[in-house]
Amino acid sequence: MSQKQEYEERVKKASENMKEIKYKIAVISGKGGVGKTTVAVNLAYAISKNFKVGLLDMDITGPNVPKMMGIEDHRLIGTEEGITPSEVSGIKVMSMAFLLEDKDTPVIWRGPLRGNVILQFLADTKWGKLDYLVIDLPPGTGDEALSMAQLIPDMDGAIIVTTPQDVAVLDSRKAVSFTRKVNLPVLGIIENMSGLDCPHCGGQINLFGKGGGEKAAMELGVTFLGRIPIEPEIVSASDAGKPFIFDYEDTKAAKALQKIVEDMTSTLIKKRGE
Repeated sequence: MSQKQEYEERVKKASENMKEIKYKIAVISGKGGVGKTTVAVNLAYAISKNFKVGLLDMDITGPNVPKMMGIEDHRLIGTEEGITPSEVSGIKVMSMAFLLEDKDTPVIWRGPLRGNVILQFLADTKWGKLDYLVIDLPPGTGDEALSMAQLIPDMDGAIIVTTPQDVAVLDSRKAVSFTRKVNLPVLGIIENMSGLDCPHCGGQINLFGKGGGEKAAMELGVTFLGRIPIEPEIVSASDAGKPFIFDYEDTKAAKALQKIVEDMTSTLIKKRGE
């Protein structure tokens, strides 16, 4: 079998594997530092309250999902039938971090190698039947995002994460343009780190400005999914590998995330006419 034929067979296998998953959602951002992985992890936790969920960490060179879920020491089990993903709180998780010698090992790979491992994750992971697969992509619109769009042409949509400041919003607009060029529906924009409640006076401090994500959504004609305020507990929960949205469910940020998930899942179900 030639290399081309072998690649085509793996693509076919990936396509068959993805048919077991009902809804496939990508979480992307135009730039780093906007809390995209934090959002992706907590969206997966929130969705798992009512559905079977998988979380695919497609950030090959900076895989942080396992750290935020408290499973960075887990290792994968491979058989002739495929790779068994790790599992925590009922969520199936696949990440490059599970394949590294230790947490300090860098992945120094060019684009083609990253594309090959993404194809392996899609083709060989034994996801089983899932209601939702949340895909956490690295910042920008490079190799991983392109590989996802090409290998999973029936994606249900992308959630774009930004902060309110102009430089982040500028790159989020580019992310929207990218999704349109690759025929990936945009589920909406989330404005993360949107305001901080002062612990002394209770007033709101807009560290990164306010309203940039909502304005961009309006101008680009996409849905504004909501604002997630800054909560110190998000940092401590993520570093400890705990589900912020469960452990701090009464905070404004957790309630905002839960509302986003409820609206998003309802919209997807309506689109399918279910």
